[in-house]
Amino acid sequence: MERVQLADTNLMVHPLHLGGNPFGWGADRDQSFAVLDAYAEAGGNFIDTADAYSVWVDGNSGGESETIIGEWMASRGNRDDMVIATKVGMHPKHKGLDPANIRDCIDASLRRLGTDHVDVYYAHADDEDVDQVAVAETFDALVRSGKVSYLGASNFTLNRLQSAMKISAKYSLACYRVVQDRYNLVARSAVDPQKQAYLRSNGIAELPFHSLASGFLTGKHTGGDATGSVRGERVADLLENQEALRALEILDDVASAHNATMTATTLAWQLSHDFIPSTIAPARVPEQLTELLAGTELQLADDEITALNEAWVEA
Repeated sequence: MERVQLADTNLMVHPLHLGGNPFGWGADRDQSFAVLDAYAEAGGNFIDTADAYSVWVDGNSGGESETIIGEWMASRGNRDDMVIATKVGMHPKHKGLDPANIRDCIDASLRRLGTDHVDVYYAHADDEDVDQVAVAETFDALVRSGKVSYLGASNFTLNRLQSAMKISAKYSLACYRVVQDRYNLVARSAVDPQKQAYLRSNGIAELPFHSLASGFLTGKHTGGDATGSVRGERVADLLENQEALRALEILDDVASAHNATMTATTLAWQLSHDFIPSTIAPARVPEQLTELLAGTELQLADDEITALNEAWVEA
């Protein structure tokens, strides 16, 4: 798969942005290394993580994913081949975007990743309790220091993203070039048409997470109990939503027309959007990468894209 430019940066990335969330809990060190090896062997180079992954697991303190990725890069000697994105602001013991917290957290992330810089550094969530000018100045200083190449904003409303961008322009500070939001076939409110237009007009790349709606869009939960796992429980509401089930039927029809899986087809639909150069999806075992990577190769017809666009109307 040909790599694509990430917004107006000098980063060329794979259309599958490998989610590092499972590393350190859903996948142990050896399993994580196997996934990372398979991803790299397939041409992948774009890995997403956060300092909070996976603090929610008993016995973990956060940073486990970063540590595994750092150890993997060190053992393979491939840091220069990888584009690494991590985040600050959602670790319960290091929460928010206070300037001192950002400075401490980037240094901790760099130590765990075993590198002197990250390619993309996100505000993991907005923090309305901290002055946006102070946040912008702090992130700008990290860019000027060389610890961070480019900046991203995750889970920002359009108004707050616009406000942050205006501040960066006013004071000639480094600005957000990429954003992350929950966006998939049956969850679109975070990236509504107004936000899409803003991203396009400002050349900002959207890198959506929860691309498979916690597994709902793989189709594996239909006809069965969705409460058999933590992730399965998250789709229970969708399984009771007739509109969501109808959207899944349309997705299945499109997938069948290409002899493809629903997983591959929903990723292909995301990548058909001109403001989405790469989409985030995790894998716990190498075998799961096959369907994910297939989604980056699948080309949908215009009428199929239209059908999927119209398959879900946000309530």
